[in-house]
Amino acid sequence: MENTHIEQIRPDLTWRIRHTAMYPDHPYDAVKLENDADGIHFGLFAADQLVSVVSLFNEEAVYQFRKFATLPEYQDKGYGSFLLQHLISYVTALGATMLWCNARSTAMPFYAKFGFVETDKHFSKSDLEFVIMQLQLNN
Repeated sequence: MENTHIEQIRPDLTWRIRHTAMYPDHPYDAVKLENDADGIHFGLFAADQLVSVVSLFNEEAVYQFRKFATLPEYQDKGYGSFLLQHLISYVTALGATMLWCNARSTAMPFYAKFGFVETDKHFSKSDLEFVIMQLQLNN
């Protein structure tokens, strides 16, 4: 994507975008994760503005991404797809065997485009429906 780049960022740089894109009606601190300091955080910059973020955590060769968020005015422009593809390549290079997430049910078709499959684990949180989706990696 022209004029776009992805870099590793500090956890606190993710919070504004998480809040704006995911939980604008919740207190700001609601978007902070207890283990943010343990994660690897990526930011996608469009024309030098941070517009999309994702946080990555692992247990051995299994990686989970959380708080994948794109500012509303930048959604449906391919930025999230670009960032997710970067994440898949990144964990594959690390030798990951699986990448998974707690997907909002409404986002299932998005993740399916990348080969993620729905598991039988569904749950509700903050009046939202979630399903665990996972991508098996060939390492």
